[in-house]
Amino acid sequence: MYRNSCYPYQWHTPMHDYWNNIRWSNNWNGHYCNGVNTNGYPYKLTDYGQRPFVVNIDQATKQNHTYRTALWTGKHLQVTLMSINVGDDIGLEVHPTTDQFIRIEEGQGLVQMGENKDNLSFQAMACGGYAIMIPAGTWHNVTNTGNIPLKIYAIYAPPEHPYGTVHVTKADAMSAE
Repeated sequence: MYRNSCYPYQWHTPMHDYWNNIRWSNNWNGHYCNGVNTNGYPYKLTDYGQRPFVVNIDQATKQNHTYRTALWTGKHLQVTLMSINVGDDIGLEVHPTTDQFIRIEEGQGLVQMGENKDNLSFQAMACGGYAIMIPAGTWHNVTNTGNIPLKIYAIYAPPEHPYGTVHVTKADAMSAE
């Protein structure tokens, strides 16, 4: 079927076999890429704007101790890091024109969503490794139910917060709105 294919594999040879045989180790150091530390702390947690950017998102998220820090704000997408204290929550909110993706890197929480703020009909528990997808116009909240800070990152499309946003505490975030 693909006799003259430009691909080095065929149906009977899975792609992973091809990729696993490439000698990636020639110029690869698991701790450093192009001289930039990718395996250790600390990262400079600042908004890297519309520049190309690569980060170990797990480490950066766990390193963050602020309620909210914008890590990257582009024209159509924004990545923020959040640390939610034990027993605290993100705060019931809705983004009318923004879809949101939240991933929990550490901790556990109760996820609530609904069509209006008085009827959060969707509830689920989530912990490290879980992803939460929130459609635009959906009321939502995430409450830290664990005994350690809830470390999450959120992706907004389009961006929700101004470039360079840093809210050290939830009270800072509420007063900025």
